[in-house]
Order: sequence, then structure tokens, then C-alpha cells
Amino acid sequence: MKSIIYKFLFVTGLFSAVACEDLQTVNVDPNNPSDIQSNILMAGVEKQIMDNVYDNWFSGRQCLVYSQYWAQRNYTEEDRYQIRESTNNNYFNYFYQSAANLEAIIEMNTNEATAPRMAAYGDNNNQIAAAKILKVWLYQLMTDTWGAIPYSEASKLTEGKFYPKYDEQSEIYSGLMAELDDAVSLIDESKPAFTSGDRIFDGDASKWKKFANSLKCRLAIHLSKVDSNWKTYIAEALASGVFESNDDNAVYTYSVTAPEQSGFYIGFFEDKRNDFTITRPFVDLLKGQKDTLNAKSHPWEGTVDPRLPIYTTSVDGNYVGMPYGIASNEIMPSMVGAAPDWYSPTSHPVTLNADFPVPLMTFAELQFIISEYKGFSAAEYKEGIKASLEYWSGINGSPISASQIDSYITAVSENVTPETVALQKYIDLYMNGTEAWVEYRRTGYPTQIIKPGEISCIVDGEPLVFDPLSDTKGDIISRVKYPTNESTLNGANFKAAVAKLQDGENNYYSKMFWDVRTTSNPHPANK
Repeated sequence: MKSIIYKFLFVTGLFSAVACEDLQTVNVDPNNPSDIQSNILMAGVEKQIMDNVYDNWFSGRQCLVYSQYWAQRNYTEEDRYQIRESTNNNYFNYFYQSAANLEAIIEMNTNEATAPRMAAYGDNNNQIAAAKILKVWLYQLMTDTWGAIPYSEASKLTEGKFYPKYDEQSEIYSGLMAELDDAVSLIDESKPAFTSGDRIFDGDASKWKKFANSLKCRLAIHLSKVDSNWKTYIAEALASGVFESNDDNAVYTYSVTAPEQSGFYIGFFEDKRNDFTITRPFVDLLKGQKDTLNAKSHPWEGTVDPRLPIYTTSVDGNYVGMPYGIASNEIMPSMVGAAPDWYSPTSHPVTLNADFPVPLMTFAELQFIISEYKGFSAAEYKEGIKASLEYWSGINGSPISASQIDSYITAVSENVTPETVALQKYIDLYMNGTEAWVEYRRTGYPTQIIKPGEISCIVDGEPLVFDPLSDTKGDIISRVKYPTNESTLNGANFKAAVAKLQDGENNYYSKMFWDVRTTSNPHPANK
């Protein structure tokens, strides 16, 4: 029994994340959460989540390569779906630890014995709401990575739930929607969510409310092909109040001071690993260049995206990406030399800065969601592109001019279609590989992504193809396999969940419940 408990215990390693807070307050018994300030715990859990999601392992070797933003320069096994079991086990556990910490914040502000003291660090209900909203964000990421997972019985050790069942994805989504509605109903915008410790919204309850409603729109668009009520969910969110500009973006800003640097920066410059670069498919998309190797079109061929020099660097003035999905022994020095080398303290992209602000969700993403909600409307599509260009150029410190923005929007808006909306959303979601991976599986776009068996590059007149190391049934990976530790730590529930997967196997090709694409209908219409 004790072997499963660790996943739901109160935190172990979060306290290193609170360098900006009063460190004396964390010299407490970790098994007695009543002795911990809720704002200190929120500071720790926010950083814990960001460090684990946006790093060179969960993102770098999984979601950023699944969505084909990044490719590895040396060892391409993960690009080809040979996942390290130790990594998979660890991150499954890390995310549940974070979920348990968020539940602890809720409990500290609900329990009559602790709530009065926690009120010194922010309104009790607002703290509960913020913790719920971040927990929903985390659980959405988790279920869209593995599929059915423990949810309703997770973090319930005190109720005797030592072996939590795996909830169906449809049930999890329903629960997450309800949690968001509950969080919004709790928020008092006249009071702070946290007096300190909140690195996402600096304790602003109004912004947490907008995030909750915007996140509800994201969940709803995921459901758009399987739930006829999805438009109702978005209408409710819009009426309650969503992001109104880039000022409302849910962003976690890192620092140049250790140990507060971005995980991407640490992965390159602290760990001294030069493993990643940008992919050829993504660079070609940004350059307005169609894929002639696989006879794939480009909706705005010849139009160069202004974000290209923000997302990557050039080599002798040329922007080239790494071929995606080839075997490690097929990588040639000429490929590595042509693709950008980001392992430089002065010439790496802004995304590898120590203080890179990691976006959980942005106004631009919301605009693309609303465009789809309105039948792929041009107004919200254009607003989303404008917001994205302004957001990314602002991070880069070299603003794209108004004339450049207008010229680009005009060039990519001659025909606003499901594909163009999906592609602009994909481009904007760069570095948020988790959500970009969701959107490909939901929509089938970008079609420019290299699928198994397609040509990655030509070497000496011979094609090198994307050859996965695990079966994915001819498409990119549909899910991550359940961690092997689960087969022993929560064996009965693990087996029951696996039995419901395609072929009754713990595989990479069983689709999410919202992914209803078929070979003959890769992008079915929304309900």
C-alpha cells in the first residue's frame, strides 16, 4: 500500500522554488501542512509545475518533438517514439505531486482550523479558486498525454483511496469543466487571490477569473467534435469574462538569477547539453516554403513569417531546420552544420533566455478558439495573428513594426479556412508543445508535419524517411504509454485501463476520446 502513497503525499522538493519568499517560513514539518503558509506553497507549486512541464525532458524530448517544433541533433530515439521509461515514470509522479500540493492549498483554505490564518495571505475563496484553476490546467495536460488517468479518487488518501481508479477522459473533462465553473463562482474580484507568491498573476483575482473562463474555452474546443454542447460552454465563458488583451496572458516569468531560471535555459547552459534545434518542417512553414519532397502545399506560399528570426537563428543568413525523424546513425555533419546551433550565450533564441516567460495560455490562442467558435471568422483570426506577433516581438525586445504586422496579416488572410486558423494557432503555440500536439490530433493540421513513412530529406540521391521505433499506425504519436511503475504500484486499475485501449495493449496509437479523425476524414466537422 505504501508504494502508491508517495504520489499523493504533501510536497517533497518544492521548497527550493521559493527563493523570493521568507525562507524561514519553510523550516517546518513537511508532514504538517497546517504549519505552512498558503502563499509560500502556491509559489512553490507554480514553479514546480512550470519546471517540470517546460523543460528539456517532458517538453524537449516529448511534446516539442511530437509537435515537430524541435528535433534532436544527436540522439533521435525520442523523436521516433522510443521513450525512456524512467522519464515517463518520473513525470507522471511529479505531476501528481503538484496536484496534491494544489489540493493542500484548497484544504488549508477550507478547513475551519486553518482557513482564518490563511486569510492573511489572500481571500480564502480566491485562493481556493486559483488552486482549482491551475489544477484544471495541469489535469488537462495529464489526461491529454496519457488518456484515462486517476482523477476523481486522486489525492484522497485520508478517505482511504490508496489505489485510485482510472477515470475515462470524457468523465475527466466533465469534472474539469465543473471545477472551472465552481472556481469562477468563488472569486471575489475586489480582493486579492494571494498577497504574494503568485508568479503567474501576482495575486490578481480578476485575471485568475479570466484565465478560468479562457481555459474553459480551450477545453470546449477540444470537445468540439464529440460534444454538441461545446458552443454553449464557450458562450458561458465569454459572458463571464475572458482574456481581453495580451495584458491578461497566463504567463510564468522566470528570472536571470539562480535557481529561478527557465528550464529550457538550464537544459542548455547549466546542464551543458546541445541536443535540440528547430525542425525543417517548422522552418519551411515559417519561410512560406512548401514541402516538395512529400508533395505538400502551403496556404500562403512565399510569405515569410515575421516570427522566424524570433523563434530561431540563422546560419550565415540562411534559415534551415533539422530533418525530422531520421535515425541517429543517419545524421550527417552537413545536416547539423546547416541547422542552427543554439548553444551560444549570445546567439540563441529568446526562448532559451534564463528569464523566458513561459505562456500557459494567451489572448492569441483564445482568439483562434473564438474564430473557430464563430465558424472560422476572419476578425478573430486576424486579431489572433496580431496579438501573437505583438506578444512574441515584445518578448524578443525588437518589436515588429505596425506595417510589417499589417502586411503579414493581409498576406495570410486572403482565405480564412479551418486550415489557416489551425496553422496560425500552431505557429503561435510554439514552445507550448503540449497544446500544439493536442491541436494536431484534434484537427489533423498542420498537414506539413512529417508522418511515418514520409520523406525527411534526400542524401546522395536517396530518400531518408521518418521511421518510428514504436508502432503508431501510420500517424504521429497519439498518446504516451502508461508508466511501467503503474503496473506494480496500482496494478489492478492499471490493467483495467489498459484493457480499454485499442487492442487491449499499453500502446502509443490509442486515440484520445476527442480525436475522431479517420484516414478518409482527417478533419471531421465540429458538432
